[in-house]
Amino acid sequence: MIRDKDRILNLILISPSILAVLIFIYAFIGWSIRVSLSKWKGLTPDYTWNGLNNFTELFADPRFAVDVRNTLIFTGVFVAGSLLLGFFLAVMLDQGLRGEGFFRSLFLFPMAISYIVTGVVWRWLMNPAMGTRLSGLNLLFSYIGLDSLASAWHTTPRWGMAAIALAAIWQMSGYTMALYLAGLRAIPQELKEAAQIDGASELQIYRHIMLPLLAPVTLSALIILGHMSLKVFDLIVAIAGKQLELDVPAIYMWQATFDGLFYGRGAAIGILLLISVAALIIPYIRFTLKTEAQQ
Repeated sequence: MIRDKDRILNLILISPSILAVLIFIYAFIGWSIRVSLSKWKGLTPDYTWNGLNNFTELFADPRFAVDVRNTLIFTGVFVAGSLLLGFFLAVMLDQGLRGEGFFRSLFLFPMAISYIVTGVVWRWLMNPAMGTRLSGLNLLFSYIGLDSLASAWHTTPRWGMAAIALAAIWQMSGYTMALYLAGLRAIPQELKEAAQIDGASELQIYRHIMLPLLAPVTLSALIILGHMSLKVFDLIVAIAGKQLELDVPAIYMWQATFDGLFYGRGAAIGILLLISVAALIIPYIRFTLKTEAQQ
């Protein structure tokens, strides 16, 4: 009897949260799906059935093809750069350096900054001006005699997204470092000592022992960084504004919905973003739950 009362009390306590999730997440997802299948254009709601036409028109749109290409470039550079730099920083901190706490906080600090602030700072650092108007990184390269490294950054045709990804790498590599450092500290020291006794070099230890054992950490970081890159919006707008060369689905969704009032098309883009993120998150959650159940 007491146990039943506790169960009822627990349900009452969490019911507001459950209700909020049902309304503000799943109900809105359902509403967005309905809008994406409608002919809604303009301020007046129009739920006339349009089937999958919004999606088929979207896939035939050259702008959306540019968005997909830009997203793939950004995701590839951002994820690979964050993983590599984060792992390198974690390995350095794992060597027992003096002042580890200070450096760990220093590397993690950018994560506490919003993408808007990061974008404003990196917009100045990546100022593409040349000649006598050098500033930011280009001016630094000029001072140290590395003029060949001066770049047009995000205004570079086709690969401007890779330059914007540098700002995201700066912000999230510290988070990746924290994940890898926790993973390294969880590996028994006896394994490393045994490998050293067998004559393995430091590089061989990390390549054949540490990295395989860090595979779950790498997978987690890959999923987290990957789903963030698919939804990128504010960083690009803060650095370069809304340009077709640097367009991504989130920017297209904003302009289609709030600038062009194509609510049906905007909702269709939102649903595609949801599906792409779910394609990353759901298999990872299933894999994690399955692994925990086996343990």
